[in-house]
Amino acid sequence: MRAVHLDAHDFRNLRRLALDLPAEGAVFFGDNGHGKTSLLEAMYYPVLLRSVRGARDGDLVRRGEAGFFVRLVVASATGATTIEAGFGHGSGGVGRQKRVAVDGAPLERLTDALGAWIAVAFLPSDVELVSGGAAIRRQFLDRMLCLADGEYLRALRRYRAALDQRNAALRQGQPAAAWAFDPLLAKYGAMLVARRQDWVSRSRGPWAETCSALGEPMPVFFELTGDGSLGDPAAWPDALGAARVRDQQHRVTGLGPHRDDLSLTLDRAPLRVIGSTGQQRTAAIALKLCERDTLAQAAGQAPALLLDDVFAELDRDRQDRLAHRLGLGPDSGQPVRPQVFVTAPRADELPPLLDLPVYRVEHGAVSPAGLGAISR
Repeated sequence: MRAVHLDAHDFRNLRRLALDLPAEGAVFFGDNGHGKTSLLEAMYYPVLLRSVRGARDGDLVRRGEAGFFVRLVVASATGATTIEAGFGHGSGGVGRQKRVAVDGAPLERLTDALGAWIAVAFLPSDVELVSGGAAIRRQFLDRMLCLADGEYLRALRRYRAALDQRNAALRQGQPAAAWAFDPLLAKYGAMLVARRQDWVSRSRGPWAETCSALGEPMPVFFELTGDGSLGDPAAWPDALGAARVRDQQHRVTGLGPHRDDLSLTLDRAPLRVIGSTGQQRTAAIALKLCERDTLAQAAGQAPALLLDDVFAELDRDRQDRLAHRLGLGPDSGQPVRPQVFVTAPRADELPPLLDLPVYRVEHGAVSPAGLGAISR
């Protein structure tokens, strides 16, 4: 699956963009604030039909404009698909609405568009996958597994709905009403825990191997923390029953997958505590490559990679290792090169062996800079 054309109007700081996209990807140079990240965010928007950075749709509209529009054309083995998303004033100028269409057919449910375009994005803030709190890592797991598995998406929605209603009843001092949602928590929570555990067991080894290939000499490891027994629906009644007094006192549900964490260690110590900036960045990139492999296995085709300033704060050896791992060198040896889009402010922040078409981004406009323009 490859993106072949992108249109974006009034998205972030992109006023009018119509860009044919090379099959192998591209490098986008430009000073900060000129639109490099906006370009990648527009390219990613059709994946989830929301901002990769978690911003509200209204905050994506170019300053002073009424709304935005994004169109992405993607090609796969089954043909071309056009995904369109717009946000702006509704009929009669009342309210602001999101409109989504695939191949010209409007969609009532956004989830119907999931899978039409698959990409994995790495932003500088994604280092918080390692350095940040548990909620960031749970969000990573949920987003990835929802894209890979429609059953996980349905279970997550139903679990969250039941959890919200249970917590609301606890806050209102209505324990009997709260306990009524226990069977739903058990049914859908068990599925979430089991699917997360399965992903962790399958991805732990590849993640450690990728960290090593990217230049990390120390042993790394990750595991899913929380009550592993909750992967079995039969374990929930006793666990919830034992927690009822505490839940009443705190007026919140204290156990379940909404409390899980992905614990990452470096030489048996917390990576977020002892890891250097480069080590944490390496570990976060390796998690993103695990995400890429997970989505590729589920979809049967490799997703594109959208890498915003990914080589920053990596030493030259780790930069070269990453470029080789991504298959971006002229001698990558990969029969089919992945489609990779990379941003950087300057050429000297990229590894010398990078071999991609080059574009320049200035004031929200994108123009070709020519092949082989990455020079030292």
